[in-house]
Parts: sequence; C-alpha cells; structure tokens
Amino acid sequence: MFGVYFGKYLEGKGIISNEQYNDIISDSKNAKVKMGLLAVEAGYMTEEQAEQVNNLQQMQDRRFGDIAVEKGYLTEDQVGSLLKKQGDEYLLFVQALVEKGILSLEQIQKEINAYKKSGRFTALDIEAIKSGDIDKIVPVFVKENYIPPIIKDYIALTARNMVRFIDRHFRLEKVEKLNEYTSTFVASQELNGDHKIFSGFCGDGEGIKLIAEAYAKEEFETVDMDALDAACEFLNCNNGLYASKLSYEDVDLDMLPPVMKDTVTTICSDGNMFRVPFYIKDKQVDLIICIESKWNLD
Repeated sequence: MFGVYFGKYLEGKGIISNEQYNDIISDSKNAKVKMGLLAVEAGYMTEEQAEQVNNLQQMQDRRFGDIAVEKGYLTEDQVGSLLKKQGDEYLLFVQALVEKGILSLEQIQKEINAYKKSGRFTALDIEAIKSGDIDKIVPVFVKENYIPPIIKDYIALTARNMVRFIDRHFRLEKVEKLNEYTSTFVASQELNGDHKIFSGFCGDGEGIKLIAEAYAKEEFETVDMDALDAACEFLNCNNGLYASKLSYEDVDLDMLPPVMKDTVTTICSDGNMFRVPFYIKDKQVDLIICIESKWNLD
C-alpha cells in the first residue's frame, strides 16, 4: 500500500503524471516482483550481480534463484524468503517505475529519502504502511486523542472490509473532526442500541460508484438509486460485522434501514462527527461517522 502514497508524492513533485500513477497501480495488481529486485532491495545482491543473473537467464532456461545460488550470490534460505515477498505492493510499484524507465533504483532511493524528510510521515509510519498490514496502517491516520476508541475500531474494520470486498489498493488519509458536511450523494445507515451511530459513504458519486460496482460485481452507468443501494449493501455488511463484533463484548446494536440521497445533502452534528477520506482508483469517497450525538440530514 506504500506505493499509492509514494506515488502521489512523486505525482505532486511532477516526476510522474496522474496517468502514469494510475497505469502503475493498475499494472501492479496482477504482477509479481522479480527476484532480482527483491534480492537487491534486501541487500543480498548488488544491482550488477542481479543484472548478470538476468542476462544468464536469457541464455538458459533456468530460474533466477537457481542461477544466483550456483553463483554464490544467494543461499537457498534467502531464495525461499524472497519468494514469499513477490506480492509486495511497494516493491511492485518500484519495479514498475524502473521497467517504465521513469526512475532508476538509485533515483528511487533518493526520492524515498526525500519523502521521509518531508514530514508527511514518521519513519515508523512509513514502515507501517510498507508492511501492507491494514491493522498497522490505520493507526497512522487515527492517532489524534479526540477520536474515540469506538470510532477507531469502526474505521479499522471498514478498512479491512475495503481490502476484502472493494480494492486492496485504496488509499486512506487523515481523519478530520467536523460539525457539518455537504455531499451530492449519500449511502448511509444508523445503528441504535447501547450506542447511537450514523455512518455513510458520501461524495460526488465517483467513489461511491466504484464501491457499488466492486461489491455488486456489476457496472453502473451513473450514480443512481441502484448504485446507491449497492453501496448501502456493502455498508450494511460492514455494519453487520461491526455489530456482531461488539455483541461478543455484550454491546447490543440494531441496524436501521439504509437511507440514500441523490440530491445535495448537508449532514449536521452537534457533537462527534468525523470524515474519513478513502481513495479508490484515485477517486475520493468520504466515510462520515457520527456517534453519541444529535445529527440530521438536510
């Protein structure tokens, strides 16, 4: 997942275009990281050694790992550990940058060092995002003490379900507390019981449409009531899993029927309301959450 953040950083600096960013993310979904890049990234081999083995592969019908072991560049154990990393999303992004001739490995490392110094994330934040573990990534964006633990848990569960049902390449950004939010489209649901919670996917429609298509496994020409209904089905699934989780902690929640809006709507709250920005295929959709407070949709 680090690739989507680093990619937006490179786009902001003008090193890659938005089209290149989206192409790289799309291409990396079905790719595997090459063993040479993995070995260099791990510090097991130099770029020159990896290139030598790649050249030998072109002349011999043999695997990279077998040749590297024979040359004494890698051990069998190192090959085994590298094979487990071939789906690493950050390295897939790096690989695409190199293969498309945009940046060399040396230039990428230089930009990563500059990225670390930019103050966008701490070194620990970057390691958490590079891990690809959503349970380590979410805390990077919900550090603030004003976010209640129950909200942090809800965001974490929603992020896990985004990975599971929608798109594992989504991007999460910093959570914001507010009292008013206006949206063109809303797909929402309330939970009542031991807690009073409102949650809804909101925005200009493009992000909601992608959620609807991914969850319903069908295409929608426009953001109509059918698309909103499909987005609500995902929200209902998410909320059902959340309510089930809390039931094990003796917390009872009932889910009310979904509420959909296809006209400009303002959500107001006199208390705890939070905006959680998600980006799916670079299209924004905001998850709005209200808890233990009065709210209304106008």
